[in-house]
Amino acid sequence: MFTFGNPYYLLSLLIIPFIYYLQNKFTKNREGTFLTSSINLFSDKMKQRGLIRRNILLVFQYITIFLIIIALSRPRIIDSLKETNMDVIDIVLVIDISSSMLATDFPPNRLEAVKKTAKDFIKARISDRIGVLVFAGESFIQCPLTIDKEVLLSLMEDIQVAEQSYDGTAIGMAIANSTNRLRHSDAKSKVMILLSDGSNNAGELDPLTSADLAAKFGIKIYTIGAGTNQDVSFIPGRGYIRNEIDEVTLRSIAKRTDGKYFRATNVSGLEQVYNTINDLERTEIEVKEYTRYKELFGWFLIPAMLLGLGGQTIDRIIFRRRL
Repeated sequence: MFTFGNPYYLLSLLIIPFIYYLQNKFTKNREGTFLTSSINLFSDKMKQRGLIRRNILLVFQYITIFLIIIALSRPRIIDSLKETNMDVIDIVLVIDISSSMLATDFPPNRLEAVKKTAKDFIKARISDRIGVLVFAGESFIQCPLTIDKEVLLSLMEDIQVAEQSYDGTAIGMAIANSTNRLRHSDAKSKVMILLSDGSNNAGELDPLTSADLAAKFGIKIYTIGAGTNQDVSFIPGRGYIRNEIDEVTLRSIAKRTDGKYFRATNVSGLEQVYNTINDLERTEIEVKEYTRYKELFGWFLIPAMLLGLGGQTIDRIIFRRRL
């Protein structure tokens, strides 16, 4: 943006027409170096040449005054610079893929409902690094921490219920493996979002012991218990199974790591849980705005000096004026 640092100096431009008026009124008839009895003693060519010389010198004077006034008003260009600092959050989604996730209380089943809401959560986290770890009787890294959302979403789509040989719910091992993924992170905030619909019945580590380990590395764990409040849920091909969400353990895991526990009994509730976590873990963006001024007075002052000296040179040397 083009502005003037001292715009009030521009009022001085009014002096130019005033000087022109004074020159024409009071000095026009007093510029000759000697008096003569008749103007007819000079040819028209000589008079025309003298008029041209006078006008040239006047133009030099007026332009010089104009440029000096513009320079005094400090013309400048203003650039606004923005510096953005973003505190990235590292997040690992820990998703239960035991066979009970095929229950149809969340249509079409729990796992597909979780995948959909988790993908919506991923899309909302524009700048954060997100990874996915799935677990049943054992835990597997589905996607390491990444900012490539397209790859992450594609790998989310590939998540399936674990094979029968890996069935079970090893919450403690899932937390430990996720902690191993996050413990070397230099992010300002390290978060684990653990979703399960059962209780720990596999693995070599107790969930609370793993939670204490995560807390030592500054990892916050949000836990989600997914499933209806009914005693049993239907699983195609397996009939009805008992709902065994260990809310006491999930609450303790969250409390020990300064996180929160949520219960989702339907799809809309599950969506609300992820939205709430999204609001709780906001990426902080610090924007500093700087104003840079590029002074342009030199582009006017230097030509003014050159024109002033040039006018004097032409007057004294070329036009051979004598004091």
